[in-house]
This record gives sequence, structure tokens and C-alpha cells, in this order.
Amino acid sequence: MKDKKAVQIISRVFIDDLEKALRYNYDENITLDENNDTEATNTYLEKYINTNLKVSINKQPATLQFVGKEYDGDIVRFYVEVVDIQNVKSLEVSNEMLFAVCPDQQNIVKTKINSKQKSFILTTKNTSALLNFN
Repeated sequence: MKDKKAVQIISRVFIDDLEKALRYNYDENITLDENNDTEATNTYLEKYINTNLKVSINKQPATLQFVGKEYDGDIVRFYVEVVDIQNVKSLEVSNEMLFAVCPDQQNIVKTKINSKQKSFILTTKNTSALLNFN
């Protein structure tokens, strides 16, 4: 059986900004705290990710799978992936995270696909980018 490949996405977000977004969208009492994580927190985070982060691979919408999160000081990293990917020829990313609560937010996206590194910045005026890896 051939090895199945995946696209892994790691996002780093300041805890206070993400808390503000989750409170704005879901529950005004939510607190992100590694010592007091709840199932509801993960549910809201996963829902927020799936609402605000969209990925298409080879012009096909991809299903993001929430893998988990970890805290590092004032930052939370969360991990999502797209599984069963054979060959990435194009990658489109739409990332509207934090835009509703931080209008000046800039989301930096860095990619490394087929040993090629590319990066771009997404803003409220430019929420998506398409990269080709031919």
C-alpha cells in the first residue's frame, strides 16, 4: 500500500486575540487556559477554524481535520490537516481568522510544498491567495 500523504497546517495565534474572537462568536465567558481546558473550548475552536479557514488543493475544497492544540506562553498553536493528498499542484488558502475582532489583523501564511517555500500575507481586503506548484 502506498504511503498516504497529508497537508499539515499549524497556526500560531495570540491567546487573548483568539479568546476575543471565540467570545465574540460563541460564548462571552470562554477562557483559553491549558490548565482548565474544556470540551466546549475545543468544540468552539474547531468550529471557528472550520468557519474561518478554508483550503482548496488542486482546485478541490479540502476537509480540515482538527488534530489538537498546545499552549506556549501567550500563544496557542493549533494543528489541522488534510489527509489522503497525493500531489499538490495548487493550494488556495482563505483565512479570515480574527478579522471580525481585529480589523487590522494580518494573517501570515508560509508554505513548504515539494521543497518549495512560499509565503503571503492575508488581510481584511485580501482574504485568500492561490499558489501554484507546477
